[in-house]
Amino acid sequence: MIRITRLNNTELIVNADLIEFIEATPDTIITLTTGQKLIASEPVEEIIERVIAFRRRITLPD
Repeated sequence: MIRITRLNNTELIVNADLIEFIEATPDTIITLTTGQKLIASEPVEEIIERVIAFRRRITLPD
């Protein structure tokens, strides 16, 4: 799970496994495998870094 901020400054927790793709148009649009689209205030690169950090946390031993 990763945290993102919507354009209205509310926080949302997203299941990173459901992210299908991310676009910058110029807003960051996250499309989930369910077809749902989310608009985030963070840039694409930051979302990618959060997904990478999440995957490292769940795959690396303590």
